Amino acid sequence: MDFGLVLQTDPPASAVVGLMRRAERNGFRYGWTFDSAVLWQEPFVIYSRILEHTTRLIVGPMVTNPGTRSWEVTASTFATLNEMYGNRTVCGIGRGDSAMRVAGRAPNTLARLGESIDVIRELAEGREALVDGKPLRLPWVRDGKLPVWMAAYGPKALAMAGAQADGFILQLADPYLTETMVKAVRTAASDAGRDPDSVTICVAAPAYVSDDLAHARDQCRWFGGMVGNHVADLVSRYGEHSGLVPDALTSYIKQREGYDYSHHGRAGNPSTDFVPDDIVDRFCLLGPVEAHIEKLKALKALGVDQFAVYDMHDAKEATIDTYGSEIIPALAD
Repeated sequence: MDFGLVLQTDPPASAVVGLMRRAERNGFRYGWTFDSAVLWQEPFVIYSRILEHTTRLIVGPMVTNPGTRSWEVTASTFATLNEMYGNRTVCGIGRGDSAMRVAGRAPNTLARLGESIDVIRELAEGREALVDGKPLRLPWVRDGKLPVWMAAYGPKALAMAGAQADGFILQLADPYLTETMVKAVRTAASDAGRDPDSVTICVAAPAYVSDDLAHARDQCRWFGGMVGNHVADLVSRYGEHSGLVPDALTSYIKQREGYDYSHHGRAGNPSTDFVPDDIVDRFCLLGPVEAHIEKLKALKALGVDQFAVYDMHDAKEATIDTYGSEIIPALAD
């Protein structure tokens, strides 16, 4: 199993670079960041510094979207980083939550997202693609490689991830939901004539190593609120008990009363009081080292290829170091 580190690009950018360097030293293979231009600093600028100061780390957004940048710009940015540092990027992409809503726009449609996946990959790898009906190619790209991984929860998005994406990003670590959604992605890949095992499965969630479970929950409760934004979209689209979205995912947002993006992804987020303890326990990795290893082994058995640690709490360095010294070695292939 691979491991990734997920950070917000809060200033100073040097601190983000430092944590990514620390992660590489501790055996993490991927460095991810949020991508929301109003809330945080521009990630692609920071990726250049991370790549310059690491040797193996693969970097990318978790996740970008097809609405805040034109697709040829996104592709060219990835291709430039790859030319400079040797194909060490990955494009995580979704419909866009905070990046679009904070700017007063609705998230992108699935149709637009699906089209962008193919266009961005084709352009970044040096092939021709249609952008707004016009054929374009980046003539300077040589031997470029850009895997595109799609974030998804709902049935149509899961089917698209399986049919088109190189990887699937699931932003929660509940084994039951992971099993259900991985199966849907693999089935969609097979139905599309693809090898189901060719789709990389990445589970991303907060991890907090501590015997003080109450404190760990409080530090990670924000994650249930963040996931709740996507769940609320699914409920509005499919209904609460439609059978298309598991009740285990939708039932906890009944007490949700809106969301303040100024606290997005942060410990102590006041918009997450509705998130109960059992959701925090199910969606995150909490407790002593042994509890993390046990849950990660269960996820690995379900076909998860990478666990990406959301490291937004008061123990960033300690989490990276403990994962490097005790948890990553226990999950080594």
